[in-house]
Parts: sequence; structure tokens; C-alpha cells
Amino acid sequence: MSSPTTLAIINQKGGVGKTTTVINLAASLSIMGQNNLVVDLDPQGNATTGLGKNNNDEDKNIYNLLIKKTNIENIIQKTDIKNLDLIGSHVNLSGLEVETANDSNRAFVLKEILNLKKGGLLKKYDNIFIDCPPSLSLLTIMALVASDELLVPLQTEFFALEGITQLVKTIDRIKENLNPSLKIRGILLTMLDKRNSLSSLVEKDVRHHLKEKVYKSVIPRNVRISEAPSHGLPVLLYDTKCYGSKAYAALSAEVILQEEI
Repeated sequence: MSSPTTLAIINQKGGVGKTTTVINLAASLSIMGQNNLVVDLDPQGNATTGLGKNNNDEDKNIYNLLIKKTNIENIIQKTDIKNLDLIGSHVNLSGLEVETANDSNRAFVLKEILNLKKGGLLKKYDNIFIDCPPSLSLLTIMALVASDELLVPLQTEFFALEGITQLVKTIDRIKENLNPSLKIRGILLTMLDKRNSLSSLVEKDVRHHLKEKVYKSVIPRNVRISEAPSHGLPVLLYDTKCYGSKAYAALSAEVILQEEI
């Protein structure tokens, strides 16, 4: 069995569907039989609560791992979904940048922890998904350094291409200085409203500029997707038949096909 692929879900803009994509893509792939681990690196902890866990757990959280207070085997939690595990977030993450100001190696901490265990404890996973905060902070840089590939959710709105241009510049800087093998796995269009002509125009524009990097699957605006996290469930389990569930199932099939290719 090969070591897992570490995949960061990233966009420096908030509210584009990063956490929703982490939860539902990981859940869908797990339901399809893969083994997955979600790492919630956002101090808000929405991926943690969205998978039915407590983001105030004082012991089992990513913060304790990054400050080297505990080992990774002590903080991995099983979710209610078969084949899907979680390393939860904690609000203390928001202070990590200040606390580690004197550590010149701090950008590599997460990478070193994951790489140390990829041949052992983490070997059973197909993917490690990292949910990034909506900013280009230390936590996001840690994720970029630790990852093999990136998945970028992109909201179908007027400034979409402008945002991705800025993100690509940041990724290029990380590749140059910290992680030469990093690449974009794919760009996922989110919150598409077919009734809105601007949404369709943006989709057309993004596909024209970014070609095959853009997934065929598109995530629609869907009230069931918004409701699911308050129940601690992925939308695929909250309402299996809604448009949101079908869209994430289609995305999962695309991701598996990518891996096979």
C-alpha cells in the first residue's frame, strides 16, 4: 500500500465552501470504500463540528500536536462514518503564530509530523484532507508545505478569477521556497445558481482560462448543504437525494478517476 496523498482544501477567501467540500468529499470517498483522515486546521473548527465532534476538546486537537504536547496517535478520533477519521481543531490555534514567532522551522512542523507517520500509523489512509483557514496565515502556509496537492473551491462570483490569480502567486512562492513538488489537483466551482446569469458567465470564463484544471462537477447553491452542519452530518447523510449530495457524489467519482489515471 502506498502512502496517503495529503490534499489541502484552500482559498484565502472565506465563505467559498472549503469546509463543506472537506466534509462532503471525505465522507463521500469514505462511503465509496476509501480510508480518509480530515485534519481541521481552521481555529473556527467548523469541519470538526460538521463531522459531529466537539471543537473544544482540550486533549484531542491539532493545537496540542503542533506545540508537541501530544502524539498524533492520541488525537485521531473516529467519526460516525465508516473509514473516516478526524483530527479536530481548537480555538487555541488562533494564537499559534504568536507563540511560535521565534521558531524558524515552524512552517515545517505539520509536514514533519505527517511524514514521520506516513509509513506507519497513517499508512492505512488513502487521503489526508486539510481544511485551511480563510487567510494566508501561518496555518495555511503549514498546510501548503505539508501537502502534495491542492483542491481550490471557487465561488461563481464576479471576482473569482482575480482571487485565483492571487492564490496561484502564493502557491508559486511556496513552491519556490518551501515545497517544490506542490501542485493544484483541481478547481471546484461552488455555489452555482443556474437562475443567475452571472454565475453561468463566471463558470464559462473560469473554464475558458483554467481548462482541464476545473472539475466537471459543480456544487450548486442548496439549502440542504447549509442545514447539514448544524446536525453534525455531511449533506450526503443528511439528505441523500438533494442536489448537493448528488454533486458531491459526482465530484468523488471524478477524484477517484483522477487517482486511477
